Amino acid sequence: MEGRPGIHPRAIVEEGARIGEGVEVAPFCHVGAHVTLHDGVKLHPHATVLGHTTVGEGTEIYPFAVLGSPPQHLAYKGEPTTLIVGRRNQIREHVTMHPGTVQGHGETRVGDDGLFMVGAHVAHDCVLGDHVIMANNATLGGHITIGDYAFLSGLCAIHQFSRIGPSSFVGGGAIVTRDVIPYGTVVGNHARLEGLNIVGMKRRGMPRKTIHAVRAAYRMLFAREGTLEERIAEAAKIYGDVPEVMQIVDFMRADADRALCLPER
Repeated sequence: MEGRPGIHPRAIVEEGARIGEGVEVAPFCHVGAHVTLHDGVKLHPHATVLGHTTVGEGTEIYPFAVLGSPPQHLAYKGEPTTLIVGRRNQIREHVTMHPGTVQGHGETRVGDDGLFMVGAHVAHDCVLGDHVIMANNATLGGHITIGDYAFLSGLCAIHQFSRIGPSSFVGGGAIVTRDVIPYGTVVGNHARLEGLNIVGMKRRGMPRKTIHAVRAAYRMLFAREGTLEERIAEAAKIYGDVPEVMQIVDFMRADADRALCLPER
């Protein structure tokens, strides 16, 4: 890689790394031998990308972020597991993202168009959707699934094997030990369901009629009357033609490792 345009002579790019067109690698960066940087990736000074890591087009990685270093898992023995980072992500200072493990599915995957603020951590075997925002020092345990457009506020921590539904909102400092429904808002330690992420729904341009339907379904799903299974069946019957409601229903019906975050009674 010596002398290649865009790669500073004081950067370390190991033999075997695959570098796309228009990639910028600043001074004091380190790119490992099994790394792929697709077109337009930009590494700021002191960024590090190691292991079997692929970074998608246009992603920007800021100083002291470390992608692809070994997972924090006592059973990891150096297996060639992978980290796949999508396109157009902003990965800010001191962010860490780890590859998968053979005890999981061998891969950590981050979607497109995400924003990962200072100190955010994505652990082994996590799967993140598109447009995810993790604010400063938000932390994921292993094997977590994060839906599209989820917003994780600063200093929150998500327990391993949890699911965070699409378009949900996790409040600052929340400790989440249970699954968060799509469009839900959770706060506290341990986190409880506080309602719906109406602000996020409006920002994404969800029609008023749809928001009203989701609100009505939410009240039905978490009412005091009947069992949860009965309420889920009733919501599916009444709102089966509203995809956003059915997204919540399907999430609640799915087999999962953890229970659901529920409102306080």
